[in-house]
Amino acid sequence: MDVIIQAFGLVFQPYVLGVMLLAAIFGLFVGSIPGLTATMATALLVPFTFFMDPVPAIACIVTTVAMAIFAGDIPGALLRIPGTPASAAYCDEAYALTQKGKAELALGTSLVCAVIGGVIGSAVLALTAPMLAEFAIQFSSFEYFWLACLGLSCAVIISTGSTLKGVVSLLIGLFISTIGIDITAGHPRFTFGSVEMMGGISFIPAMIGMFAISELIRFMVASDQPRSVPQQSITNVFRGIGSVLKQYKKNVFRGGSLGAIIGILPGAGADIAAWIAYATSKRFSKNREKFGTGHVEGLVDSGTANNAGLAGAWVPAIVFGIPGDSITAIVIGVLYMKGMNPGPTVFLQQPELIYAVFIAFFLANLALLPLGFLAIRLSRQILRVPRRVLMPVILMFCIVGSFAINNTVFGVSIMLVMGVLAYFMEENGFPVAPTILGIVLGTMLEDNFMSSMIKADGELSGFFSRPIAATLGVIVILLWMVPLVRAVISGINKFQVRPDH
Repeated sequence: MDVIIQAFGLVFQPYVLGVMLLAAIFGLFVGSIPGLTATMATALLVPFTFFMDPVPAIACIVTTVAMAIFAGDIPGALLRIPGTPASAAYCDEAYALTQKGKAELALGTSLVCAVIGGVIGSAVLALTAPMLAEFAIQFSSFEYFWLACLGLSCAVIISTGSTLKGVVSLLIGLFISTIGIDITAGHPRFTFGSVEMMGGISFIPAMIGMFAISELIRFMVASDQPRSVPQQSITNVFRGIGSVLKQYKKNVFRGGSLGAIIGILPGAGADIAAWIAYATSKRFSKNREKFGTGHVEGLVDSGTANNAGLAGAWVPAIVFGIPGDSITAIVIGVLYMKGMNPGPTVFLQQPELIYAVFIAFFLANLALLPLGFLAIRLSRQILRVPRRVLMPVILMFCIVGSFAINNTVFGVSIMLVMGVLAYFMEENGFPVAPTILGIVLGTMLEDNFMSSMIKADGELSGFFSRPIAATLGVIVILLWMVPLVRAVISGINKFQVRPDH
């Protein structure tokens, strides 16, 4: 108890609270601009943390990331341009709600669910960090292979329209993920002699292109009949949220739990948590046909999951020094720099600092409610700006964001090519979301498959040799079998009812 009191004293100081407020404003700004991700915001903060004590330095990063992840929902809902990768999973759903004149509902649901998910994730981090970290550390390449397969299966589930077109879109994403150096043989693939392409296709420029540039192209092509966001007031984003949470209370719990669990798996993070939560929501929904048309249920699951995943990713980072995502990879460096060497002993040597981090998580997520509300109120000005003025500004931010990933023009080229590809795909009924997820998980799938095959001496039975891997493998195979069984049953039923000639 004395340690917790000390931790509260470390956090609730004017200097620390002031740093968190400035970090919140910075996070909301960065997250709302397409291309400027939460990871980039964290990287930009590192030089400033040199001059801070451990608690304000970590609290600064925690607050920035929590704000940035939510802020990515704002341009996603209003312009169909996700501010962060985690927002891409449900961007279409939120934008469809805005097109129906329900921007308040979309943004309000995203805000409240982000706060709830953040609190759930913080509770998981504070109460069960050692236990969950011990479970996550048991994951080997076999388990990660099946986890990647599960995520790719979700890509087809979340796609709207034809299942076949969803599969084709996924294969396009997997093909793009193979561009670059073969990790096993060290041989360049599909690089066409380009040195830049040997590093592969960066996910952030690809995401910006497929969502933002395709929208810009669509606007230019339909300039005679420009698509505009319905003029609507965004004043009370909390109107109707109570009934939504009451109706989908199970979804809130499921999304928060999924986000926290997936977040603690090293390399997964909030992005994959949001995709899987959205796919799970659609899979078990009673109104599956409404997904993609502006259905708030998907926002509840994925909006809760992405912020819960943020705190979950800190579990392996703090307890074992293994980064849960790209953000905690940076954080581990900051922890070492501040003398808080990650590992089990940190709970014994510096418990007050660890509990201060937990308190900072709770405080940052609770502060998201009023600050996020103010950000939404300010964002309503976007609806009043003519799209012919807004689109060039968005293009400028997209170019800056794509260039800033590796400080090369090649990132801008990726953005433009992927934008053209996404435009033609959507015009022909191919969903973009599976391609995005294929790019994200393709490398993870290949890396873990090759590592597993080497460990198992080429025996496929090795993928079922461990209890967790076998369980995940059975789940994935059953998931793959469901559409086939349904197709067979449907064919049998049609044959039985067909009249004889």
